[in-house]
Amino acid sequence: MAQLVPYLNFAGNCREAMAFYQRCLGGKLSSMTYGESPMAGQVPAEHHNHVLHSMLAADGITLMASDLMPGAAMSHDGPVTLTLTSGDKDEIRALFNSFAASGKVTMPLDDAFFGLYGELTDQFGIKWLFQAGQN
Repeated sequence: MAQLVPYLNFAGNCREAMAFYQRCLGGKLSSMTYGESPMAGQVPAEHHNHVLHSMLAADGITLMASDLMPGAAMSHDGPVTLTLTSGDKDEIRALFNSFAASGKVTMPLDDAFFGLYGELTDQFGIKWLFQAGQN
């Protein structure tokens, strides 16, 4: 069965962002830089330490990311929002608090008619929704 895997792009701070997501979500993180890849000769030396591809695999979560190619423009105003859901309200509270510690809360985590819900933008400009169903 097909699986949706979010893929994020960063402007040189992919390694930092993915390490942060790993601290919040747990799991195994793997990365390859442009300099470690077969395309190293095609990329300016100042981009060799930037991340070509990174993948975080945590309990039921897969997140992929990379730094933009040299010369590419960054835009965080697109239609992508990441959502973390769980049947466990305590798990969602812990995740929300972990992300909120260095992000900007746009809607505090609170009970709603459909369960616990909150929104924030993390320190890297990515919008996240957190939702836990009624217990």
